[in-house]
Amino acid sequence: MIETERSAKEKSEKSYGLAVALCGIFGTVGVHHFYIGNWVHGIIDLTLFLGFIILLILGIAELAIAVLLVDVLHTLFVFYKLIVGEQRDGQGRLITWRV
Repeated sequence: MIETERSAKEKSEKSYGLAVALCGIFGTVGVHHFYIGNWVHGIIDLTLFLGFIILLILGIAELAIAVLLVDVLHTLFVFYKLIVGEQRDGQGRLITWRV
């Protein structure tokens, strides 16, 4: 069996509850992505959040809100995927509450 096919059927060792909690509480910062091993998405989320803060400080509120909206929409998408058990960790394994 090909490695990606095998990992796609395996359950992740990451805690489903912790991943959902991190996404729900710190979602826009990207902490959940770092936890599940999706470092690129984590860096993107963190960059969007920091961009939002910097744009607010610079007084560009309209653009800041647009950046935050993109970050929130992405977080809601990932949160949904976690809840329905379709989110994968950094190694391609499903993060699920099912045994």
